[in-house]
Amino acid sequence: MEKTVILYPIPGMGHLVPMVELAKIYILHKFSVTVVLMDSPNKHPSLDAFVSHVSSTHPSISFHQLPPPPPSSLPADSSDISVFRILDDVRLNNPQLRHFLAAHSRISDVRAIVINFFCTDALDITAELRLPSYFFFSSAACNLVVFLYLPTIYSTSDLNVKDLGDEPLHFPGLPPIPASHIPRNINDRNNEAGKRMLNVLRRLLDGDGILINTIESLEAQAVEVLRDGANFLGFRMPPVYCIGPLVADGSRDEGSGTVEKADCMVWLDSQPHGSVVFLCFGSMGTFPVEQLKEIAIGLEKSDQRFLWVVRAPRTKNEEPEPELEALLPEGFMERTKDRGLVVKSWAPQVEVLNHKAVGGFVTHCGWNSTLEAITAGVAMVAWPLYAEQRMNKVFLVELMKLAVAMEGYDKEMVTAGEVEAKVTWLMKCDGGRELRERAAAMKEMAAEAWREGGSSYQAWSEMVKTFDARK
Repeated sequence: MEKTVILYPIPGMGHLVPMVELAKIYILHKFSVTVVLMDSPNKHPSLDAFVSHVSSTHPSISFHQLPPPPPSSLPADSSDISVFRILDDVRLNNPQLRHFLAAHSRISDVRAIVINFFCTDALDITAELRLPSYFFFSSAACNLVVFLYLPTIYSTSDLNVKDLGDEPLHFPGLPPIPASHIPRNINDRNNEAGKRMLNVLRRLLDGDGILINTIESLEAQAVEVLRDGANFLGFRMPPVYCIGPLVADGSRDEGSGTVEKADCMVWLDSQPHGSVVFLCFGSMGTFPVEQLKEIAIGLEKSDQRFLWVVRAPRTKNEEPEPELEALLPEGFMERTKDRGLVVKSWAPQVEVLNHKAVGGFVTHCGWNSTLEAITAGVAMVAWPLYAEQRMNKVFLVELMKLAVAMEGYDKEMVTAGEVEAKVTWLMKCDGGRELRERAAAMKEMAAEAWREGGSSYQAWSEMVKTFDARK
């Protein structure tokens, strides 16, 4: 029988994309791979197109869609329980997952199931079926330290993070983090969503190992803390394997028009080396019209070359097609046409970041985007928006020294003057030049991690050996 690994992500692009990159690594090492997709009304709108694209370009990766579960009991119109929706999806899909794994295990040599870190409730199924279970943590190792150590803060004090404002919190191996930067779904010890999420994160300790999409040397102190969990965190840690950077190759299609994609790459071909600032805020990152206009004014005044991906402001759960002329200042596109390009909704980010013309990246600090910038050797301006991105900003600026912060990201508005100042500093000032040089050096370190003998290659080899040891 073939050696089989089963991957179980949640239906968000930020989680599915690196999981597919993980699948490609297993395929290269002669494993059969099946990616199991839970049924969810909350899946990302680009997910089906992405899966179709991967299936056609990498037919060795098999996808299995679980059948619909019973309806959720959560109210359909609530906007304050997104974590409940994710965890409810996992719980509701457990019976369907059990049926699939039980059937698959009878006909295949299933060596392990690799589970997204939100899916710890699936441990109930894998334990019953006696399947080795590894967690895939698709964010930074620094974030994992925070997630695992926060219950210690709660258990040893009466503090509630939500009430601390910008007061710094101290975690082992990390720079101080403002309390306001802890994600909303775990910052309130009295909130039911927070309690449930912390319980989910505690169960990461019950896995046979944790795979982290990072480079060990990038987060050496955090990785040391995790591996020495008994001393630093007060509990036994399962083995930690840093197997990043797992970055998409840039060929995926998320539904944007091929003409537009070709246009922005052709435009970059005509720009001087390292002269363009790329602004992109992820698949969920949107701004109100007033903020878009401040960005536009700042870019225009900076006199720097730019490629800017603009999304229309969301209306409830929908994102309309952006009408650039209505969203941006009158005449902006005409006045900046000789040095700037604005594209609607999406650009091939990996390809753009690796283009020789790109010299800087204004980013929301999502971990996938961060790793894409690191592997391309592009310095960052950090403008975090949601989830763990504010913590990532702290790590990128204070610990990794690969970004500068866009001040005002945590206030009501980032001003045009700040956009102008930071873009100009990055591209023209000595400090920006030093930042870009550090980013270029990090590119080589990232490439080295997956070469034979590199840290990620060795971590991967050690993990695979544990499969055979259990047979």
